[in-house]
Amino acid sequence: MPALASELFIDQAHEKYSAENHEAWRKLFERLTPRWHKYANDRFLSGIEELHLNPARVPRLADVNRRLKPLTGFQAKAVSGYVPAFLFFDCLRNREFPTTVTIRRSDRLDYLPEPDIFHDVAGHVPMHTDPHFAQTLVKLGECAHTAAAHGEEELASVVKGLARFFWFTIEFGLMRASNGNGLRVYGSGLLSSYGEIEHAIESPEVQRFPIQLEWVINQSFEIDHYQPLLFYVESFEHLFDLVEQLERWMKEGKLDNLAPGEPEIKESDLRSFLEGVH
Repeated sequence: MPALASELFIDQAHEKYSAENHEAWRKLFERLTPRWHKYANDRFLSGIEELHLNPARVPRLADVNRRLKPLTGFQAKAVSGYVPAFLFFDCLRNREFPTTVTIRRSDRLDYLPEPDIFHDVAGHVPMHTDPHFAQTLVKLGECAHTAAAHGEEELASVVKGLARFFWFTIEFGLMRASNGNGLRVYGSGLLSSYGEIEHAIESPEVQRFPIQLEWVINQSFEIDHYQPLLFYVESFEHLFDLVEQLERWMKEGKLDNLAPGEPEIKESDLRSFLEGVH
């Protein structure tokens, strides 16, 4: 693992959260709870219960991990800021989830362009209690090592494909409801957004399609507005199968020349792949 990792991983320092920080968490949790029950998938709701998240206070990651690790082996790992792409995926391979410890201001609850602890812990981590979903994340982490075996020339395209897949599934994915009636949310970007979780399911402005891997890895996206295009899977087993297919396609070179467009891949992310396996 790169030496940079030692600078990224930190202690949470829970005692430094202010009353305003805890109030921001409380407001977010209170507002989203009814929408989770209406729009979230069953496994997310079970995960919220299993983690015993305090609705009134920013959680201690140590408490979250004490309940999470026995279920799937995953742990939330506090980070100081942006995690280069290879290192992020490699953490998933090792059943660790890089977790932001800052929280948005209480007067900016509805939109934040970068992750915060509410997005990471209330949006992502409840899904990590599901064994099938957890194994999907591990497989995605293994895909990073497959990507790193590509030449420098093709790597930007391959990483773009990985980023698009992650965006349209782990961040903004929909799933057919367990009773077969309608769609439910499992993507953390939707689960942590009061406005967008409803918009994703109810709005006529959103196009919702059965997921097609070739489409997803060639589809650009932008982060500064509600998503107009979403994809749904049938189950977490279906999602895992897609990741296996993604890895096969990487090995076959099918991600070497994807459609241009967003997201732009940072130079630091490319370096992390070129250096990470060493």
